[in-house]
Amino acid sequence: MSKSVKKIVLAYSGGLDTSVILKWLQDHYDAEVVTFTADLGQGEELEPARRKAEKAGVKEIYIDDLREEFVRDYCYPMVRANAVYEGQYLLGTSIARPLIAKRLVEIAHETGADAVAHGATGKGNDQVRFELGVAALDPDLKVIAPWREWDLNSRTRLIAYAEANGIEVAKDKRGEAPFSVDANLWHTSSEGKILEDPAEEASDIVYQRTNDPESAPDKAEYVTIGFERGDAVSINGEALSPASLLTKLNEMGRIHGIGRLDLVENRFVGMKSRGIYETPGGTILMMAHRGIEQITLDRGAMHLKDELMPRYAKLLYEGFWFSPEREMLQAAIDHSQRHVTGEVRLKLYKGSVTVVGRSSPATLYSLAHVTFEEDMVYDQKDAEGFIRLNALRLKLMARRKRVLGEND
Repeated sequence: MSKSVKKIVLAYSGGLDTSVILKWLQDHYDAEVVTFTADLGQGEELEPARRKAEKAGVKEIYIDDLREEFVRDYCYPMVRANAVYEGQYLLGTSIARPLIAKRLVEIAHETGADAVAHGATGKGNDQVRFELGVAALDPDLKVIAPWREWDLNSRTRLIAYAEANGIEVAKDKRGEAPFSVDANLWHTSSEGKILEDPAEEASDIVYQRTNDPESAPDKAEYVTIGFERGDAVSINGEALSPASLLTKLNEMGRIHGIGRLDLVENRFVGMKSRGIYETPGGTILMMAHRGIEQITLDRGAMHLKDELMPRYAKLLYEGFWFSPEREMLQAAIDHSQRHVTGEVRLKLYKGSVTVVGRSSPATLYSLAHVTFEEDMVYDQKDAEGFIRLNALRLKLMARRKRVLGEND
């Protein structure tokens, strides 16, 4: 492949790994490298990445602010689905990869590149997510995964290669990192090294985006989130863009220690891994969305959505964002959100978020029907026939057991 590749677009952070990958691609493939750095709200200064790329001789450097697109076109559709993987994980790493893959392909087309490259290892899910995304968007683009090709399989070898090639190595990178971190506006993910024993509680140094719930304010904070067609549009009456809204919820969640998760999950590649996740704003937003659906979704639609959700979440986790089945599910989910409009009031307190109020112009909640007081719209005698019909099959099975002498 190396002889046929002339130009490569590299997903580049400017850190040690991708800086080494940049030089390795230039040498091993004798190809021109274009760097692409995405601002997904990870909270890092990105200009150093530009300077490092320039120092490495890169002529075409892309640093793109994708925060609004990330929240609007990726996080929000996921929220409409109430997507949660294995009952707890809010898919923060998974949901960022399709956008990065999409932009890699776009830049390849813009620059005439014939390959893209990423820094994901051969043990994780991200290699699958990146490469499935590229395959779906341009099956003719080659994908280069250095971690599956080179022999730089230790931190010592990476640093030695960097030093031999004049690549700057930060002081805090010279020893073994205590854990690895992935971050974006939706969440942070920490795993590896000191977190690899699932029996050991994670150290306080792991948590970067949230206060310790035990040290959070003793006074609860209330917040009202407005929705239109399933998407959050305002906080306490103030209209906000998707990224601005999530940023504000992240700060509220940080103060109150909301959104921490210690999870052992099943990776797509077959192994179990332990991760520490922080999703402060996302946790609040998901709870609020559930709250507005409670009064605006019909029972049948809500229950069907809940049946579809694990399948949707699995598709996201495994990298099938651009698959036809995910798009089919999204169409059904989005159709269900036509009347998911209104406001939800939530209470934030010491690591917890609780829905305490919800209202909607499209509500299906009828006080006239549900009241314990005397009403003129519901005849309680109607329930007798309803129960009799639903009990019929149970009675028939019970009688068969009696005839056959079955005890269980």
